[in-house]
Amino acid sequence: MRGSMEAGTLLRGAIYWSFSSHSQRHLLQRARLRRDVLASSSNPQLQKSYQGPKPKRDLVPDWVSNNDSTARSLPIYVGGASLVAVLVNRAVSGIAPVADASSSQSRADLLALGLAVTSILTGLVWLTIKPKSISVVNPLGVECRMISSSHLPDPLIAELLWAWESLSSVTCCRCLVVVYDGTCILQIGVAAESPDGEAQAVDAARLTEGSVYQGVMKSGSQSYLANLSLYPGRSELPFLPSNTQAVILQPLGDKGIVIIGGDMIRGFTTADQAWITYLGEKLDATIAKHTISGTPLKIQDRV
Repeated sequence: MRGSMEAGTLLRGAIYWSFSSHSQRHLLQRARLRRDVLASSSNPQLQKSYQGPKPKRDLVPDWVSNNDSTARSLPIYVGGASLVAVLVNRAVSGIAPVADASSSQSRADLLALGLAVTSILTGLVWLTIKPKSISVVNPLGVECRMISSSHLPDPLIAELLWAWESLSSVTCCRCLVVVYDGTCILQIGVAAESPDGEAQAVDAARLTEGSVYQGVMKSGSQSYLANLSLYPGRSELPFLPSNTQAVILQPLGDKGIVIIGGDMIRGFTTADQAWITYLGEKLDATIAKHTISGTPLKIQDRV
């Protein structure tokens, strides 16, 4: 009995010694590795020996973006200097001031004068035309929160509200409309103001008969109107605020559509559009599941 206890004590001691020595070696190796890394990072000779890829800088585009006014005026300076140079050359060379069609020098001077004038006009056009600044606008309308709560199950209502909270939090979305099976089941956010001061309700029947809805349903893919003011079909969306900047039309299968209004021109990024596509597929599956189970989607109530 005593012999077995002594053997067990020796075994535990051997295991402990082996474990502690292994831990010490591991810590020493980590310390050496860290010291070597710090030494190599602080050694200028090692830094100079790096032969890997280095980031490229586009000097011309960077200069133009930082000196926009100077870059736009540059053709005027070049054209003016060229014009003066041609006139001085004409005066100094001793050639008659009257242009002679038979003289090669006269023809060259006329060509140079034409190029100089063209350069000056180009600079004037560049100074006149300036890109319009894109900024966030406040939608003109009234706050709206309308949902077909009387005949929708609670899980579907929760998912619709979750979609609205997600879109309004991470994108430029300021209004959301969901039409399914000829019925508007959700209108939330900022809506156009009706003559009686209330939110402009969505006429689902009129919307589904319009070219905007029919075009999206026919293509079966998302339609992005980056600048709504330039699109003639905006008259088919009277329920959106009058100054809505951008709109995404996302189909819900072949029975519905999601209309998302933004507060900035080209405000929805490519990542936003891809995410909204997946969001539309998720809403379509959820709504279809509750519709198949016999839940009617009708009667619009204010909540």
